[in-house]
Amino acid sequence: MSIKERLEIILEKIAKAADKAGRKPEEVKLLGASKTQPPEKIREAFAAGLSLFGENYVQEAKKKKEALTDLPLTWHLIGYLQRNKAKDALKIFDLIETVDREAIATELEKRAARLEKVVPVFIEVNVGGEETKAGVAPEELPALVECVLGLSHLRLEGLMTIPPYREDPEEVRPFFVRLRELKEDLERRFPEAKFRELSMGMSHDFHVAVEEGATIVRVGTALFGPRPKK
Repeated sequence: MSIKERLEIILEKIAKAADKAGRKPEEVKLLGASKTQPPEKIREAFAAGLSLFGENYVQEAKKKKEALTDLPLTWHLIGYLQRNKAKDALKIFDLIETVDREAIATELEKRAARLEKVVPVFIEVNVGGEETKAGVAPEELPALVECVLGLSHLRLEGLMTIPPYREDPEEVRPFFVRLRELKEDLERRFPEAKFRELSMGMSHDFHVAVEEGATIVRVGTALFGPRPKK
């Protein structure tokens, strides 16, 4: 199956899930999670109509962006960001989805100030409390939001999560509900902020995420096929 055919299936599933939730399909953006995929696959996805892509690693993204400079692509960082990669990340990515601690927020602020730019960011939340995953704990989220809102070169636009993997997508639904509820609570606490985006849902559960309010779904395998073996 071609990327174009897979893309059509994914968009149809998004539309059905949005309709089920009383939402409009255009409220949901599809992000191609292109980790380990070669530039040719990204080029093929762009030709099929996709322009938003997410990468996990700064160096890998840098090489791909350089290979695809002729295309008007938008790049999100969707992987853990180390402080020593903050400078490069700001030059490569249009948005950083994985701000999960005060140290990385202040480092991004310092670097963005030097570049004289304002960078849009999401805060990553560890809704499942998994020790092996990044993300701020829900109980520590308000303090991190307050920190980011106080930084003049970061623009907080939403929340992101990678919930625990479950074979049955319905078992993931509570985690999506949790992130939406956290967003609603933050909107009450910080009325000056605009939490426009909820980035949640991946290849096997994105339809459930859409039903629960996702505005960005990050789809890799279902779009590109299995990741190439190194």
